Amino acid sequence: MRVYVSSLGCKLNQSEVDALAVRLQAAGHELVASPAEADLCLLNTCAVTHVAAQKSRQAVRRLHRDNPAARLVVTGCYAELSPTDVRNLPGVEIVAGNRAKDRLLDDLLVPRAPVSAPTPRPRTRALVKIQDGCDNTCTYCVIRLARGEQRSRPADEILDEVQARLAAGYQEIVLTGVHVGAYGRDRAGGRLELDLWGLVRRILAETAVARLRLSSVEPWDLPAEALALWQDGRLCRHLHLPLQSGSAATLRRMGRRYDPAGFTALAAAARAAIPDLALTSDVIVGFPGETEAEFEESLALVQALGLARLHVFPYSSRPGTPAAAMAGQVPAGVKAERASRMRSAGTAAERAFAGQFLGHTVRVLWESERSGIGGREWHGLTDNYLRVASAHAGELRNTFGLVRLVRPVEGGLWGEILE
Repeated sequence: MRVYVSSLGCKLNQSEVDALAVRLQAAGHELVASPAEADLCLLNTCAVTHVAAQKSRQAVRRLHRDNPAARLVVTGCYAELSPTDVRNLPGVEIVAGNRAKDRLLDDLLVPRAPVSAPTPRPRTRALVKIQDGCDNTCTYCVIRLARGEQRSRPADEILDEVQARLAAGYQEIVLTGVHVGAYGRDRAGGRLELDLWGLVRRILAETAVARLRLSSVEPWDLPAEALALWQDGRLCRHLHLPLQSGSAATLRRMGRRYDPAGFTALAAAARAAIPDLALTSDVIVGFPGETEAEFEESLALVQALGLARLHVFPYSSRPGTPAAAMAGQVPAGVKAERASRMRSAGTAAERAFAGQFLGHTVRVLWESERSGIGGREWHGLTDNYLRVASAHAGELRNTFGLVRLVRPVEGGLWGEILE
């Protein structure tokens, strides 16, 4: 059977689709590059915001339009939260929420394949899911409703998957999940033998991974003693710590477990322990009750933090969350204006962070190539999340190279490859 798989939203969604694709390929099915070639199309959806839900509906309609004859399977967060809406979309044959996702191929398509199956895609970074679900009570978030309670994968199973991805040629492993920092803290199954930082130690000690990167880590999940792990140069000097707001009052309404001063102190401690650290973050603007003064507090903190990258989200009311019923809902126009100002601050911070490294020699993992004005152009990432472009006529994909950074370009830095 020819199968087309695609995903919307977060790294966790992508890691799940990658795992499904591995199992499909191992079972003898062919992965195809476009819906038009497929006998079956599988879409992993997102619903973190109302815009994400809208994009999920559009993606379903587009898949059916591109190939009306293909079987259409829809899974993920939008399928979990709005199964009736998904079933009413054109062409949908199977709707499987997150709780059925692990059984999807077992029950409906193919038997479970071993984790050592070949990788289906020529990528440089492998996304490895270490946990699912979330026990936090952030008042704006619908994902805990879509994903359920915190559950960790066994460490040995994760190690097996990491080894399999390395054997398949991946150079970088990214540990992902809904609440990565809660790894090992399972209410239903009890505490596992390892927490996140113990798992990181095992991966570094027991594998030959060239690069290990963490996805988003909540500020309260980063203890001071964990910072010593970055003495191993294979652990990427990149921390994504979600801020969400720089106003103490807004953070309290959000149900977040820190204040601006605590976040600032944590960022300083991380930078002191990890030279040239890239600190990236998320911010929500226009949260219910956010005054102009509270927004200005957020903006000032973002400008002071020296972030390497910032994701800005206008607040999106999600059914079933406490924030949806809060007083003081901010008008759409005000949210849009604040988002624009915050994104401008994020762009300025990103350029300032990258500019510190002009003239430096860095190690880049090359990921993709495209045709540029001067010929073949390669693009890749440093371990501390600098996006680098260079000209080279040869094949560099999935290799490391030393590059001297010479000038800023749109989206990153231009480098001269050192032979």
